[in-house]
Amino acid sequence: MAKALETALKVAREQVVRGRDLPAGVRTFLIQQGCLLEIMKGWYFLIPPHAPRGETALWHGNFWAFLSLYLEDRVGNDYCLSPEISLNLQSGETATPVQATALLARGGNNTVTLRFAETNISCSLLTYTGKLPAQRSTYRGLNLMPVGYALARVSPTYFRTNRPQAEVLLRTTPAAQLASGIIETDNEVGSMRILGGLETLGFKEKADQVRGLIALTGWKKATNPFPDAEPLLSSRLIPKSPHADRIRLLWEQMRPMVLKHFPASAGKADAKSYLDKAHHLYQYDAYHSLSIEGFQVTPELVARIAGGNDPDNPSIREENNRLAAKGYSMAHEALLQSIGKIFNGALPGKTVESDLPYWYSELHKPFVQVGRVSMGDVAGYREKPVYIRGSSHVPPAPGLGVIDGMEALHEALASEPEASVRAILGHFLFVYIHPFSDGNGRIGRFLMNAMLASGGYPWTILRVTRRQAYMDALEEASVARNIIPFTKFVGAEMAVDWSPELAEAERLQR
Repeated sequence: MAKALETALKVAREQVVRGRDLPAGVRTFLIQQGCLLEIMKGWYFLIPPHAPRGETALWHGNFWAFLSLYLEDRVGNDYCLSPEISLNLQSGETATPVQATALLARGGNNTVTLRFAETNISCSLLTYTGKLPAQRSTYRGLNLMPVGYALARVSPTYFRTNRPQAEVLLRTTPAAQLASGIIETDNEVGSMRILGGLETLGFKEKADQVRGLIALTGWKKATNPFPDAEPLLSSRLIPKSPHADRIRLLWEQMRPMVLKHFPASAGKADAKSYLDKAHHLYQYDAYHSLSIEGFQVTPELVARIAGGNDPDNPSIREENNRLAAKGYSMAHEALLQSIGKIFNGALPGKTVESDLPYWYSELHKPFVQVGRVSMGDVAGYREKPVYIRGSSHVPPAPGLGVIDGMEALHEALASEPEASVRAILGHFLFVYIHPFSDGNGRIGRFLMNAMLASGGYPWTILRVTRRQAYMDALEEASVARNIIPFTKFVGAEMAVDWSPELAEAERLQR
């Protein structure tokens, strides 16, 4: 098994394998073992042994890697994704589309249906022939139109239906790149929308820089492509990167809905009473806390299987459960220490920024102590892609996507005056970024409770019996940018009466 998986990893692009790249015997063996799942004839996803069948995270997490290998196989490098998809991917919007569109240098128009056989998910790929830009950007091996070029070519409806993406890119793309795209497309109408968009967002100086760079065209007019709304982000906020600005934008966009739909704070809680209740509820909190994970075949997994340490082995699984419970207890104690600091006057956002890495370290310390996880694995943010089970949202790529996103999240937590907003958006955006390779759900709920405590709200347990509602609410926020279901879900869970359990815990302690 280990040898076959190692052979497949060598030819895989992320978790996507082209069937003819594998020796026939290896391919047949991995299919029989359930480690190769068919996308379409001759194309497969590579997954670990014993992984559940029909997992949609396989499709959503690997769609773009599959598309890059498929297009490369079909047309080589002579293609570019459509303006709309190019802009979405470069702004951080990575949800799987219903239809992907690619512009080819040659080959004619065609539509292909892509269907993941293990689920009812399908997508179509539309290709058409046209002129490609001279320079291209890339994402996971895919050729994209540069931002300036795509903004100049995109339809006017994009600025209305995809306003967050358009605003982020206008804010963060240098004037020279915007001007270069305008000149190459030779599109005055596109130029007017870019100039008008910059001015509407409050970047008049940047608009004038673009005008100066395209002066030889003679185009100076501007048309507001955002006629019905104020800017989602203030121009006083210095643009940083698409990753950071996307988190900022989601915070500002969702904040009013949290304030409208979450209960008002009851005021400052008594520190001793609060911490005592949190201790008494620990066993229930630990039981109900969930983790959200995806599937990947990695060199580390192959090495464990080769050494006889298959994670699905019953004895190893039992040991992993014991270590996870021990780590949760240690991290929970670290969290309560942080909440104690907040009750003593420490700033909530700054406390989380400084202490959250310690919670994460404690969560995984038992695995480090027995050699299951290396110290390096828990010393920083993830260095590999992650997938979320059942979600079409794909967290930002490792590197700047995670680093810039977390920096923006910590800034938002530190500057937000309302505890309810810090709790709801702190939890949501933390798992949206998914900064660690494992344990994001547990740490996200720790963050939520730290912020709830700062506003006098009770310790809140998100119950396993409502797992699907929890996942659905996070999905609605991630994909549709609708935070209301998640806000109401947490409010309802916060209202659960745990007094019988508290009384029993106190009785047992006596």
